[in-house]
Amino acid sequence: MQTLPSPTLWQMLLTQSERRGSSPALRFVGQETSYAQLAEQSRAMAAALLLRGIQHGDRIAWLGLNHPLQIALLFACAGIGAIAMPLNYRLAAPELERILRDGQPSLLIHDTAWANAAQGLKAGCGIPLHSFHGLLDDGLKLPTANMQQGQADDAALLVYTSGTTGLLKGAVHTQRNLSANMLIAGKNIALAATDLVASMLPLFHVGGLCIQTLPALAAGACVSLHARFDPIAALQCFAQERPTLTLQVPTTMRALIEHPDWASTDLSSLRAVWAGSSVLPANLIEAFHARGIPVCNVYGSTETGPFSISLPPAHARTHVGSCGWPARDDVHVKLLNAQHGVGEICIRAPNVAERYWPDLPLKDEEGWFHTGDLARQDADGSYWVVGRAKDMLISGGENIYPAEIENLLAAQPGVLECAVIGLPDAKWGEVVAACVVLAPNADPAQMQEQLSQALSGQLARYKLPSQWHFLRELPKTALGKVQKAQLLAQLIAKQES
Repeated sequence: MQTLPSPTLWQMLLTQSERRGSSPALRFVGQETSYAQLAEQSRAMAAALLLRGIQHGDRIAWLGLNHPLQIALLFACAGIGAIAMPLNYRLAAPELERILRDGQPSLLIHDTAWANAAQGLKAGCGIPLHSFHGLLDDGLKLPTANMQQGQADDAALLVYTSGTTGLLKGAVHTQRNLSANMLIAGKNIALAATDLVASMLPLFHVGGLCIQTLPALAAGACVSLHARFDPIAALQCFAQERPTLTLQVPTTMRALIEHPDWASTDLSSLRAVWAGSSVLPANLIEAFHARGIPVCNVYGSTETGPFSISLPPAHARTHVGSCGWPARDDVHVKLLNAQHGVGEICIRAPNVAERYWPDLPLKDEEGWFHTGDLARQDADGSYWVVGRAKDMLISGGENIYPAEIENLLAAQPGVLECAVIGLPDAKWGEVVAACVVLAPNADPAQMQEQLSQALSGQLARYKLPSQWHFLRELPKTALGKVQKAQLLAQLIAKQES
């Protein structure tokens, strides 16, 4: 089995620096950072952290848009045995304060764009602040830091769940977990030093950080890092920089295919688009396939690395909508309490986080992480996610999986976004409610009739929505996942008012 030179992040970077030297590791707003420069920046930031009294096991929070110095900070923390703690800047201040009080970081690093927000968090939580560039500048004036303190089993990354259920929990990933995930991802994506990876999703999430960005660096490739996703910048990047790979999510995929320049943009350099999503609407996949680009899916979560189940390019067109197969031999998957072929996905793998912060169990006694997602497995071993266990609704004694209805709705003309939830009902227990965001100028009354007719020929009657809610937008997490608990609360409050 393929192994890294060392399961520590700093040793990985040092090895690539020795091998790749002046080769570009990161490209950002027209400037390149070589592997040697990235290693030097990491050493400098580590020295600055040590000067400020940061010790082994301390948490270092960061707040800001994507930037190469976030990568350097992660390696700096790993080198001295500290723990990087990225913050979701899309959360409200009270949510961020709850995370900071839970994680208790020793320092909050911020960029210019989020300096004011950081000042507000300092006032609320009393955490010392420093800017990314200020930390680097200070460190460059100091003697070289000892970067051999961090060990493979040390916690390296504390990343909080997106909170789709309203409960924020911090998953603790060790350096060994992250290294295992890089190996798994590198094998599945077939990463090589010749690749150029366009990274546009937020680094505060394991999707943006761990699916392609870190694995690309482990392979000696170059990462074209964007501060944030923008469809115009993304299409320009594809046409001009000629990346070989990119990672997207349904929200960004839709923004790309609906942009006026989509059809005329040269996408020929992309050998694949990988998507980080449990369920991908078929119409989005087909739009990329029509341009000759296979869409490969990664199933996982904040707790699972997240590279757990994957659909490789060879099966992208034959298994549209599937998550694929376990990503490696040592990634074990089972369906718990399966009924009619559908059960909860449980994963046991070397890239699954060790625990929840500070020391709460994340796995069961046998080492399985229970994802809360429901799936079925085909005869060929491939997995197909049908929804969240908490999302599954029971109407008149029948199990209904919202993803099945959502996939059909998302494929209909005029539907921009949709979500299906169960609303409490005295007679049926729950009834199916479809929440739909329509294209501009679409008439809700006409669309309701059109959508009802489209579904009636493809679904059993008990699965058909009995309520339709046409909304301007759906509440979402940072990576575009619909917050169904919040949506349900909104509809219940609307009914009671």
